[in-house]
Amino acid sequence: MTKVCHYEDVPAQAFGDEAPGVTIRWVIDDKHDGAPNYALRVIEVAPGGHTPHHTHWFEHENFVLEGQGTVTINGETYSVGPGTVIFVPPNAEHQYVNTGEGPFKFLCGIPLPWIRAAQEAQAD
Repeated sequence: MTKVCHYEDVPAQAFGDEAPGVTIRWVIDDKHDGAPNYALRVIEVAPGGHTPHHTHWFEHENFVLEGQGTVTINGETYSVGPGTVIFVPPNAEHQYVNTGEGPFKFLCGIPLPWIRAAQEAQAD
C-alpha cells in the first residue's frame, strides 16, 4: 500500500497524563498503512511539556523538525534543535523536554517487528 499525505491529516493523540503537553501522530505504521518494518511518528511537545523518563527494549531514531528542547539519555542531557539527529539505544532511559517558547516537534522511527514480537509474547 502506498501512502502520500500531509502529516496533519493524521489525527494527533494525547500521550497521556504522564506526558503533559505531548501529542503523537502515527504517520506510517503497520496497522493503518501496512508498513512491515518501521513506524514513523511525529511527536509534538508543547512549551513546558515533557515526556516521562522511560525505557524501551527497542531503539529510537529521531530527527528534530522544529523548536528547542533537551533529550536526556542515560543521565546525560543534550540541547537539541532543528536538524539534530538523535539515536536512543535499546534499554536507554530517556526523556524529551521542550525548553523553547514554541512547539518542539520531532520525527521518531521505531522498528515494528520488535514491537510485534513483544506484544505477542505478552499475550501468551
